[in-house]
Amino acid sequence: MNIDVDRRDEAIVATVQAPRLDAAQASAFRTALLDVVKDGPTARLVLDLQAVKMIDSSGLGVLVSVLKSMGGRGSIAIAGASAAVQGVFKLTRLDRVFPLHDSVAAALAA
Repeated sequence: MNIDVDRRDEAIVATVQAPRLDAAQASAFRTALLDVVKDGPTARLVLDLQAVKMIDSSGLGVLVSVLKSMGGRGSIAIAGASAAVQGVFKLTRLDRVFPLHDSVAAALAA
């Protein structure tokens, strides 16, 4: 799983370069995200999902798992998600846990 990482002040911007976050990608997605957050204190992780066209319960499960692994020392915001991906977050009410933003800039400004 290819994730580009950009560290900015108190935030880490992780850009996912995969069109699908599903059961087939879940293990690699989890490993990649855990590698991103393990390298030190993280106030905020902004996950840029602009390239992602589809996410299922496995992908959502990875996000919940990674958030729990952060142990309350940070948060995860979603940026640039398509309408379909945002719909999954809203349907599962995970938009209450993972704030949705139109862009990385908007997520960083929040």
